Amino acid sequence: MGYTIAQKIIKDHLVCGEMSVGQEIGLRIDQTLTQDATGTMAYLQFEAMGIDRVKTELSVAYIDHNTLQAGFENADDHRYIQTVAKKHGIRFSRPGNGICHQVHLERFAKPGKTLIGSDSHTPTAGGIGMLGMGAGGLDVAVAMGGGTYYITMPKMIKINLIGALSDYVGAKDVILEVLRMLGVKGGVGGIVEYAGEGVKTLSVPQRATITNMGAELGATTSIFPSDEVTKAFLKAEGREEDYIELSSDADAIYDAEYTVDLSQLQPLAACPHSPDNVKKVSELSGMKINQVCIGSCTNSSMQDMLTVAAMLKGKTVHPDVSLSISPGSKQVYTMLAECGALTDLINAGARILECACGPCIGMGFSPQSAGVSLRTFNRNFLARSGTADAQVYLVSPETAAASAVAGVFTDPTSLGVVPKIEMPEAFKINDNLIEMPLEADKMDAVTVERGPNIKPIPIGKAPAKDLVCELILKVGDDITTDHIMPAGTKVLPYRSNVPKLSEFCFTVCDKNFPERAKTKGGGIILGGVNYGQGSSREHAALVPLYLGVKAVVAKSFARIHVANLINFGIVPMTLANPDDYDLFAEGDQLEIAGFADAVANATEATLVNKTNENRAKLLLNLSARQREILLAGGCLNYTKNGR
Repeated sequence: MGYTIAQKIIKDHLVCGEMSVGQEIGLRIDQTLTQDATGTMAYLQFEAMGIDRVKTELSVAYIDHNTLQAGFENADDHRYIQTVAKKHGIRFSRPGNGICHQVHLERFAKPGKTLIGSDSHTPTAGGIGMLGMGAGGLDVAVAMGGGTYYITMPKMIKINLIGALSDYVGAKDVILEVLRMLGVKGGVGGIVEYAGEGVKTLSVPQRATITNMGAELGATTSIFPSDEVTKAFLKAEGREEDYIELSSDADAIYDAEYTVDLSQLQPLAACPHSPDNVKKVSELSGMKINQVCIGSCTNSSMQDMLTVAAMLKGKTVHPDVSLSISPGSKQVYTMLAECGALTDLINAGARILECACGPCIGMGFSPQSAGVSLRTFNRNFLARSGTADAQVYLVSPETAAASAVAGVFTDPTSLGVVPKIEMPEAFKINDNLIEMPLEADKMDAVTVERGPNIKPIPIGKAPAKDLVCELILKVGDDITTDHIMPAGTKVLPYRSNVPKLSEFCFTVCDKNFPERAKTKGGGIILGGVNYGQGSSREHAALVPLYLGVKAVVAKSFARIHVANLINFGIVPMTLANPDDYDLFAEGDQLEIAGFADAVANATEATLVNKTNENRAKLLLNLSARQREILLAGGCLNYTKNGR
């Protein structure tokens, strides 16, 4: 039996475990990345491990999230990351150099290598044939220290691409079609691999758009072959030596297969408030819009920007529409300026933002009240834009540009002849905003600078013999990390200050939750299906730990979030019978007798509702290693104990 692309990379990096679906495996990690919203905590955790230098082939700290500096907090965090990177062997991508995934794709990603990043869209690197996975900051810290990264061996999902895209149909429409087919839970427990003749028609940036939003499928990661298209991209980046050919074997076996005919695709849009709520743009045509945002790690490449500039050239953005454009990297920004495309964008009325995540994480450019915003981003979760009642649609750059001019939702295929763009044969290489760390023998010369907003990391405790507490929050299906720990300008500056951050925990669902959790001394949270989907932000586990949450019971969990809960000593358990969800109400008094013993040895436990005497069987789907982590009170304690 042959191997898939992902299985080949996993096999080459396997440290422990067997490549059997559902079994825990450990992987050697070649590269790591962090961004500033998660990086401060990751480096605090790395320091806490007492390891002097990173042991990966490459680790990069990017500044791209918290770049609006309305106070000292973000600037202080940036200085901390800069100094800790210089001291411990980590490259530092300065503010203004670009979005982590775009820059990493351009300058560092390598086919056949492994990468984990403290950002859920790290699978962007799959567009170049790299096994890139989102992870919690603590997992990244462990990998930087030379530790093994653990995942459950995924199933393999194959998506055959046939045909070629029509004019005005983009890579964003491909992944929106996959989301329409599979849904936000369709990739859970799997790696999505793209194959077929249609692959050859897609550039590396287009492939990266598709793998980027594989995160929205719930997939462990997504990946494309490394082929002549990959080689040409790496050559244009001056990195041809990084190229290797990588494809699946002819007799590789997949657990599921789907086909997408690129030639039949039409422009699509993900409607509020989920990336899989997909409709044809033609069905939405004529809807008045207020705002258009083009950029993010999904659609900010040179190809995307040149396409938009060509469509806007000689035109003016509709007076009722505010248009923002965020180039993905300094490389893209510089080349747009040199070729004149930036002038076309500015003359059309676009507001050029810095090379950063910006509006995608609610960091500026929030829509007006009840505004309709078209965004080339990857998530349209409720209130993520910074405006609670905004209606956010996810679209391609082509649809975004056409609609910005018209002032209403517009199907770009109605525009006639598509403007032609010419991609440069070579990209402009200038890595002057990437700082190299000091050599090991000089690291003591660096003093790590810590601002007053950086507070100690909460440390978990071993589970109690019996768990007796209250159900302090009950939530529904598809709760995202944006629900648990919101982003935006008011919240993100406190990512290194968990006590302050706790004031915002779950306030999207219940404004009184933080105070209630403190008053009750913590308790249990009950959730529905796919609890914790979305971002890799470990703060969605760290802050509940600080508020006293001992366990989370749900119908099912998202992969990264359940790993984060375990890392910080919060026990995740699933309902054996999902219908038992209805047996419990917020405020009920709960008990799990023999809780510590169950965490140590059992696959089942009984949740007793002391208020109404109902009972529910819970499943503890934990590996032996995960049990040891929970019994230690979290991964930091586990690591300090020499494990």
